[in-house]
Amino acid sequence: MKNVSLSDLKAFLLVARLQSFQQAAGELGVSRSALSHAMRALETRLGVRLLHRTTRSVSLTQQGAVFLQRLDPLLDALDDVFDSTRFQPQELHGTLRINANEGGARWLLQHVVTDFLRAHPQVELDLVTDGRLVDIVAAGFDAGIRLAEAVPRDMIAVPFGGDTRFITVAAPGYLERAGTPHTPEDLLQHRCIAQRLPSGKRYRWEFMRDNKPLTLNVPGTLCLDNNALMVEAVVLGLGIACVPEPYARQALDDGLAVQVLEAWCPPIAGLCLYYASHRHVPATLKAFIAAIRAVA
Repeated sequence: MKNVSLSDLKAFLLVARLQSFQQAAGELGVSRSALSHAMRALETRLGVRLLHRTTRSVSLTQQGAVFLQRLDPLLDALDDVFDSTRFQPQELHGTLRINANEGGARWLLQHVVTDFLRAHPQVELDLVTDGRLVDIVAAGFDAGIRLAEAVPRDMIAVPFGGDTRFITVAAPGYLERAGTPHTPEDLLQHRCIAQRLPSGKRYRWEFMRDNKPLTLNVPGTLCLDNNALMVEAVVLGLGIACVPEPYARQALDDGLAVQVLEAWCPPIAGLCLYYASHRHVPATLKAFIAAIRAVA
């Protein structure tokens, strides 16, 4: 194999996925210059240029793309052999990288993470919270956590935690001053706490009744990008907010907030862990899925 090492092939795979020497070097625990030198040496041994390099980016050449397409399944198959023969489930090693929204990360911390890390002390769990829906394969993640409706269609989804709801809530004092809305259209006469999505757009509130959807651009003078802060604003009497029910639960239980338009806020499919259907599933991810299913 022209003295090409397995570590160099895996390094190339990571550079190709992340499209960054800096990020790949950080993942591998080596310097950027050392990784760049290793990739040039790999190209020399193969007698072909695999990567286009600039001062700001790296991308695959046409030959590099073909090489990656053929190499990827081979390394996956090799990893599968190692997983099935080298380690027993209680002896798992390595890093498991998961990209999650904030609600998913909270659920995992509360229900899964403690027991999983206790059962697999040699595994490092890298749990990254991100409001944006990222390409988990291109970004080097093993799995993602999002609401079922946001999971890409080409991914395998593992639901957990049951259904959820987005609910509209307000402080009792606010409703005493402004009145209680009875239909979503009534919100147009209220002060609403808007939400800024990671994309930069404002969230359009979504309602459903008798299988008929309704979407509104609600009025308001306050816009936030964090569900917990939105609930705090509700408690302060600043208006009506639409948030995932778990974020408002404590305020509801304490009487600091009340739900309005309940009939217009039906349950929807909840959180899912998802991963690429065409990629090798590492033993660490298999064990994490088993841990989720044990409590879901």
